[in-house]
Amino acid sequence: MRLNSVVPDFKADSTKGPIQFYDWQGDSWVLLFSHPSDFTPVCTTELGRIAVNAAQFAKRNTKCLAHSVDDTQSHINWVNDIKSYCADIRGEFPFPILADPNRQLAISLGMIDEEQREDPESAKTVRALFIISPDHRVRLSMFYPMTTGRNVNEILRCIDSLQLTDRLKAVATPANWMPGSKVMILPSVTDEEAAKLFPKGFDRTSMPSGGNYVRTTENY
Repeated sequence: MRLNSVVPDFKADSTKGPIQFYDWQGDSWVLLFSHPSDFTPVCTTELGRIAVNAAQFAKRNTKCLAHSVDDTQSHINWVNDIKSYCADIRGEFPFPILADPNRQLAISLGMIDEEQREDPESAKTVRALFIISPDHRVRLSMFYPMTTGRNVNEILRCIDSLQLTDRLKAVATPANWMPGSKVMILPSVTDEEAAKLFPKGFDRTSMPSGGNYVRTTENY
C-alpha cells in the first residue's frame, strides 16, 4: 500500500465480531497494524501499550485495529494474556483484532515478509502499520521487522502531525517535532502569505546559500 492509495473495503471476522471496514471506520482516522503471531512476547507488549493509550487515540478521533494471521479464538485467548501482562489496561480490551488465517488480507495489504510469502506454513506478517484518514487513504506507513517493537509515542506524534498539516496546509512538522513546538512554513508560501496566515509572526533563518526556505512559527 503506497501513500495516498485507497484501502479496499474488506470484510473480516474479529474479536468484536464481523467488521466491514468502511462501515466500521465511519468518519474516523484508523490505526491499522499487524503483528507476526499471537502469544509472542514483543506483540504482547505492543498491543498492551496501544490498549493502555486507547484514550489518547480516541482523543485524536482515531480507531485502532490490530491484525494477524491467527484465527479469532486464538486472538480471544491471547487477549487474556495481554490484559494480565499489562495490568494498567482498564476494563474491556479496547479494540478489535482481525482474524486472517488464510492470509488474504495480509497479502493484499503487503504485510507478508518477502522471504516467507510463498510458504503457507511459515508466512507471518511483519510489523506493518498504516495510519488511514477518513477518506480511506493511507497517509503514513511504517514497517518493522519481527524483532523490533513499535513506539506508541511516535505513532501518536505522527497522527498529530498528519492532522495538524491537514488543518493547516501551509506548514510541515520538522524532525523531533512535538505538539506545541515550532513548525516549518512551506517554501511554496510567500512571506506575504505567511504574514497573513501567522499575524503573530514567524522566524527566518539565514542560510549560506541565501535561500529563504527555513521559516518557523509556533503561532499556529
